[in-house]
Amino acid sequence: MNKLPDSAPFRSAFTGTGLRIGVVMSHGFTGSPRSVRPWAEHLAAAGYAVNLPLLPGHGTTWQDMATRSWHEWHRAVDDAYLELAEECDYVFAAGLSMGGTLALRIAATRPVAGTIVVNPGMVLDDPRAVVVGALKYVLKSTPAIANDILKPDQDEGAYPRTPVAAAHQLKRMYKDTVGLLPRIHAPVRVFRSTVDNIVSDASLAILQSRVQATVDVSYLRNSYHVATLDNDAPEIFSGTVGFIQKTLAALAGSGPSLEKDKADEQA
Repeated sequence: MNKLPDSAPFRSAFTGTGLRIGVVMSHGFTGSPRSVRPWAEHLAAAGYAVNLPLLPGHGTTWQDMATRSWHEWHRAVDDAYLELAEECDYVFAAGLSMGGTLALRIAATRPVAGTIVVNPGMVLDDPRAVVVGALKYVLKSTPAIANDILKPDQDEGAYPRTPVAAAHQLKRMYKDTVGLLPRIHAPVRVFRSTVDNIVSDASLAILQSRVQATVDVSYLRNSYHVATLDNDAPEIFSGTVGFIQKTLAALAGSGPSLEKDKADEQA
């Protein structure tokens, strides 16, 4: 079974100095690490340990994806987080689209230092979502939701068809994740495209209303949904490093409690 171009996972060890910082990352629905690999490579070049898995059912065929559960997608990112947590002092979570949803799940269930998301989804905007649970039995797939990119000649490597059964799984994951958002206590940085033909502003509104931690939003005015491959990608990359540095500086300023929290986590 042939994989899509550049669908391999990405892994990089920590090469910086001082506190060992890791970033667990996730790509989006029907896509692959290809869509966020430049982002991951930028963070690796900055010295951070990076773990970007290929989610189950992705990078193969849409028919394979139709057999997978959202719990498998979450488990893949959670396992990647745990690997980083074994070797790093602090771990950040990051992701694009559904990958942003998964990053927020990690933030709600694991002691991350902070979360960076690009156009994260919280709700299915397609009107057919209301009946997607029944629709999957009569309709196997729909046209792709892919390559919503303003910059010419870009390809995120997503499937040519979207499995309806997987869309049902996505809907279920969104609902479950929204319920977890109040558990997020570490700061969140959101990069939001002003023109996004995949995820509407309703998802950002849900995120802002449910997360109790600080949520900072930067608007991208020259990119569509897959902004990590679009014109504003450099802003995302540098902004992520800046957010990590700012968050670490704030943690360092918390003094003895910072060390106590880390000791409690390791106990």
